[in-house]
Amino acid sequence: MPFVNVYYSEYQLNDKELKKVSNFIHQSLIQHFHIPKDDYFQLFLPYPPEHFFYDSQYLLENGEKRTDQMIYISITCGQGRTIQQKKRLYQSISEGLHTDLAISTNNIFITLNETPLENWSFGQGIAQMVNQKEEK
Repeated sequence: MPFVNVYYSEYQLNDKELKKVSNFIHQSLIQHFHIPKDDYFQLFLPYPPEHFFYDSQYLLENGEKRTDQMIYISITCGQGRTIQQKKRLYQSISEGLHTDLAISTNNIFITLNETPLENWSFGQGIAQMVNQKEEK
């Protein structure tokens, strides 16, 4: 049940590249978080480069730097993945985007926000992930 928001510089990626990014994130989630294939909810949000502020070297090693071509991936999902699963997901997404689209791994920023199952509704005003008996 991940919901993915991807923020990117408005002229950085074309429609074909956006689809590649989307597919790669989704395949990584399937592989490392074991989500169902049809659990596919993503939103891509372009931003003007001058609206994104960041430190070019924060926590990077060996004098590496970020550029104004950063991609910020925010994944909201249910709880329960191990630290190893999370690390493998970050690595998979970063390596894949670097290999397929030549995006510097320095420019791939990923956050993961875990929320309890009762905080999700997939429509119809129903908390589908919560057993209805638990509510009583």
